[in-house]
Amino acid sequence: MATLANRVYDSGLTVLDTEANRVDICSSEPTTYTAATSTNTLGNETSISISAPTDGDTSGRKVTLSAITSGTVTGTGTATHYAITDTGNSRLLVTGSLSSSQSVTSGNTFSLTAVDIEIPDPA
Repeated sequence: MATLANRVYDSGLTVLDTEANRVDICSSEPTTYTAATSTNTLGNETSISISAPTDGDTSGRKVTLSAITSGTVTGTGTATHYAITDTGNSRLLVTGSLSSSQSVTSGNTFSLTAVDIEIPDPA
């Protein structure tokens, strides 16, 4: 069975801890930075906190995006996904489905529970 040292996982996950600075809620899963921050976004939060890498829940390693309590809604629609980006370098770093879709209205706020981003050990 193949193995990877924690350092290998941590190098990839540390990018999230050190470079990610925005999370958007989106109407569909974005595939580019522009889609995440312009085309599909329904709102965003720029005061985000992502933990340093730790052991994963079942294997591998993970980081955790802290809960969002006061994100700004900038569009009206149904949010189905989230996107984490590095705005300084215009990079889309992570996307994922929300645990449940949210109907949002421009001018309101949104909240998200904490999100784990995990890289599992090889099978």
